Amino acid sequence: MNTPSVDSPFAAQLATQLTLGLPVELVALTSTYVPQMAQLESMAHSHPMSEGNLADCFGHLYRVLGLKLSAGSDANTDAASDPDSVDGLLGFAIVQQIVDEVTLLDICLLPSQQGKGYGKLLLNAVVASAKASAAVVLMLEVRESNHAARALYQKAGFIESGRRKGYYPIAGGKEDAILMDLAITQE
Repeated sequence: MNTPSVDSPFAAQLATQLTLGLPVELVALTSTYVPQMAQLESMAHSHPMSEGNLADCFGHLYRVLGLKLSAGSDANTDAASDPDSVDGLLGFAIVQQIVDEVTLLDICLLPSQQGKGYGKLLLNAVVASAKASAAVVLMLEVRESNHAARALYQKAGFIESGRRKGYYPIAGGKEDAILMDLAITQE
């Protein structure tokens, strides 16, 4: 499958810097990746987005960034030897931009690759993309129980801005969505 390189909103030079020395690359995904994204979603999330919902995330308001194994990655690295990778796709992030507001709709990483800094790498690329597209705020929501993600977002400078009571389904009920915002400063 031919993957386009990261486009200018994703700041190709920064993408290269973010992955320097790692067995991965940041790429702009096209809708041809929807089946792989859906497979990854089902492995990583208890309530994954459907293929149809993922397919709807391609269009002029959306950007989809993928984290793939590098073509020349060393087969001895954890990522390169991961048997669970989905055709080399380790993760992705979906953002929607309306005027100067960017919303991180989904960030998904193969469970075996979580806790290795790849989520931070994807988030840094999303922030760089928001900055490059002249956004003033980057917004997201996260499950109240997802402490690792909440810690990642807080370390990146996101602040809690609200709560949606009983928003996410869980076994036996619902849990709150924590709304978080990051002010984007243009330097």
